[in-house]
Amino acid sequence: METLTKIWLSSPHIGSSEQYYVNEAFRTNWIAPLGPNVSGFEGELEEYLQQGVHVAALSSGTAAIHLGLKLLGVGPGDEVLCQSFTFSASANPISYLGGRPIFIDSEKETWNICPELLEEAITSRIKAGRKPKAIIAVHLYGMPYKVNEIHHLAQKYQIPILEDSAEALGSRYGDRKCGTFGDISILSFNGNKIITTSGGGALVSRNKKYKDKAVFLATQARDNAAHYQHSEIGHNYRMSNVLAGIGRGQMEVLEERVQARRRNYEYYVEAFKDFQGISFLTEPDGLFSNRWLSCILTPSFDLREKIRLALEKENVESRPLWKPMHMQPVFQGESNFTNGISEGLFRLGLCLPSGSNLLVEDLERIVEIIKFALK
Repeated sequence: METLTKIWLSSPHIGSSEQYYVNEAFRTNWIAPLGPNVSGFEGELEEYLQQGVHVAALSSGTAAIHLGLKLLGVGPGDEVLCQSFTFSASANPISYLGGRPIFIDSEKETWNICPELLEEAITSRIKAGRKPKAIIAVHLYGMPYKVNEIHHLAQKYQIPILEDSAEALGSRYGDRKCGTFGDISILSFNGNKIITTSGGGALVSRNKKYKDKAVFLATQARDNAAHYQHSEIGHNYRMSNVLAGIGRGQMEVLEERVQARRRNYEYYVEAFKDFQGISFLTEPDGLFSNRWLSCILTPSFDLREKIRLALEKENVESRPLWKPMHMQPVFQGESNFTNGISEGLFRLGLCLPSGSNLLVEDLERIVEIIKFALK
């Protein structure tokens, strides 16, 4: 029996320029965690994002969140308000630092952090004498969160924002790119992201002091001395020159990758427009999503599972929407402010294959499987 070709949820999509930069690293013997590709990649990201940002290329988006929280002064016992509907990497670094996450549920328009619940959480913690140290807001699946509302609250209560743009490179809020709104912002270049460096991430800030301190901490916090001297605890978080070379090649095709993923989304919307009960996350006015993943909502958990299992049987990868952090066993007992929205999304939602390298025949195959399941 012939095995069907695997269709992945979001596989890497390598172009023609990446090999040049990687070969150059080998030719010049820049195989160490520093070199011209690292500075070149950082500069290209700064040019792309605009807004006068400074970028530090790191080993992962998680490392960037860890360092970002550290730069914002989070330490043992500090509370951090964190979007609940997200991947665990948004929340885990709070625990690395001995902090306590307080999880905030979503609103329906963008599936991101709810401004009303956020303010309720802030006032509640201040009343208890526990003013939060930071807010982690996520642009989920590439859809920007409600920047104006969330940042108004951050300014009102003087709490810094760490903007998690791991899934949102290429997305925009108004005419401004995601990754430029936070006091500190982060990007991810994991293998499944809009562009990849195999593994990697970046810390972004308009404050150059944050970038410089992040680079210092990411290179083991070595003091300026002839010998190895350390006055602070550091980390081995810098991106390698080889991987940064992949990133430089990927930056050349970023806009193409965004448009390809948006075409996938539009294909799915058109394919299921006549199927009552199947819905999609639409863009509110002024928001532009990179459509990193195309997601559907179904009328019931049973139908979601029927679709998922039908795809799995035909060697097509799909995935339920993120399980909210306040439902995760590892975070049992942590405070949360919820309204049931993220729990409903998790129960009814499914991420469909969304890679920028999907072929039309791949999309046709996926849609045919789902339509058969819907019958």
